[in-house]
Amino acid sequence: RVQLAESGGGSVQAGGSLRLSCATTGVTHVSYCMAWFRQVPGQEREGVASIYIDGMRTYYRDSVKDRFTISQDSDDNTLYLQMNNLKPDDTAIYYCAAGDAFLPFGSTCEPEQGSKYWGRGTQVTVSS
Repeated sequence: RVQLAESGGGSVQAGGSLRLSCATTGVTHVSYCMAWFRQVPGQEREGVASIYIDGMRTYYRDSVKDRFTISQDSDDNTLYLQMNNLKPDDTAIYYCAAGDAFLPFGSTCEPEQGSKYWGRGTQVTVSS
């Protein structure tokens, strides 16, 4: 059974940084796509970034490219999202997600391919 638990959210001023962590259990093979999503109340949830474990290729939505970095540490089974130069528009609840993808080695997965299992979310608030 896959279980995900986010941590690291908080409140920062614009231009600041946060690092989100997602402790994972039950991800037993490398053919997983893991992703970060975010949602503002009243709006649709959107995929922020994703990583395909078998090869570690990454994907980012345009609005976070060059500011956010997704990574996965297989030693401690943790997914990270380093967020730099944060903007008020980044304010949202951030969710960690994972899903079986079974793509060839070195493939890129999009967040929706990692949306089978979900964490409970962590709030990120960026003030101007």
